[in-house]
Amino acid sequence: RPVKNHKRAVHVHFKMEIYAILDVREADQSFISYISFMTGWINEFIDWNEEDYCGIFSVVVPRESLWMPSFLFSYRTEKDKDVPNPFLRVTSSGWVLHTDDKLVISTCKMKIFHFPFDIQSCKMTVRSLSYTSEELLIGTIEDNEMITEWSHDSIWTQYEWEFLSLSVTKKTVRYFASNQTYFVYTVTMQRKSALYVVNFLLPVLFFLCLDFVSLLMPTGGGDKISFKITVLLAVTVMQLILIEIIPFTTSRIPLIVIFCMGIFALMLLGLLETIFLNYLMEKDSSSLEICVKHFLLDIHRSMKLLCSPSTIFHFLPEIIKASSTASTTDEIINMTNQTASMCKGDSSSQLTELFLAVEKVSDELGEMKKTFLDKESEEKKDGYWTRVAKKVDKIFSILYVLAAILFLVVVLSVWFSKSDLSE
Repeated sequence: RPVKNHKRAVHVHFKMEIYAILDVREADQSFISYISFMTGWINEFIDWNEEDYCGIFSVVVPRESLWMPSFLFSYRTEKDKDVPNPFLRVTSSGWVLHTDDKLVISTCKMKIFHFPFDIQSCKMTVRSLSYTSEELLIGTIEDNEMITEWSHDSIWTQYEWEFLSLSVTKKTVRYFASNQTYFVYTVTMQRKSALYVVNFLLPVLFFLCLDFVSLLMPTGGGDKISFKITVLLAVTVMQLILIEIIPFTTSRIPLIVIFCMGIFALMLLGLLETIFLNYLMEKDSSSLEICVKHFLLDIHRSMKLLCSPSTIFHFLPEIIKASSTASTTDEIINMTNQTASMCKGDSSSQLTELFLAVEKVSDELGEMKKTFLDKESEEKKDGYWTRVAKKVDKIFSILYVLAAILFLVVVLSVWFSKSDLSE
């Protein structure tokens, strides 16, 4: 040490400024910064009169020619690969100055509950590598407002972060029967969230709006189910993208995950409701098919009494085939009338009453067409289960929209509470 009395401590002053915030990696929770580290101390063995040396106030010498203190940045994850400044500046009063720029990669405990509207505080600890506080008296400027202003003026890039403040705290720790002085620098920064909002949050909200629009689609048929499944798969893709951003080491589930899972759950509930309503409406169709089968049985009984076996064998398959098509009623009525005409020619005059019975069945099928099977009629009367399905759909749509709005209000209010620093 450059002191004439070995019992006396060397006074060392340093100053740290941030030039750039290069990256903050959420996955491995590391903070990459580029800083300027300036140190100065008094060498008691150096002194000269400027007048004797042509007014020279300071000179530059190689750093290997003089003693200089060594500082360590704690919690660094990678070794310093930068080439240090090889020169020292020495003044006539004995002050030795050294300035060095460092790329510091250190650990940073991330609090990402409010991601991407989070505020992070990363710490860098500076201490002497070899000397105790009795041998080296380290001092720095502890005015947080001043060093924050200096850093604002000198910083030239911030990546996706906005630099807020730089503060320093001095600590003295007992270390192996000796005291060591630590200086903890805290870098506070806020994430620039505009791109996350545009590229992630808004698309998810747009998918939710599409799901709202699907409530206006008719419930019957598979188009609505296919549309809802497509939107649900789109949200699933967004969740896969989110997995690559959020680190697995977080102790709390981030709000952005709750946001995506909540919207996914609402959409899934809407899909299940649509499937259930289709099931109810299908029950009316099943009841209609049973009615058609009963009428066909009545026709068959009448034909057995009225017609010859050959006529029954010829026309009954046609009637059954007609009953399975989209326009069943018209075809059944036509086939019944044809069968009645054929049977009338084959029958005797004594079976006229049975022929009238067949015509009565044909008339009843016509009535069934008006009440059940005319899909193009505007005065069509819905079945019981169809009416129930429409009521359930109306109630569910109102509750679904209200639940989604309430969920979004709660999540957004917590999101913007800015409580990361107090966690």
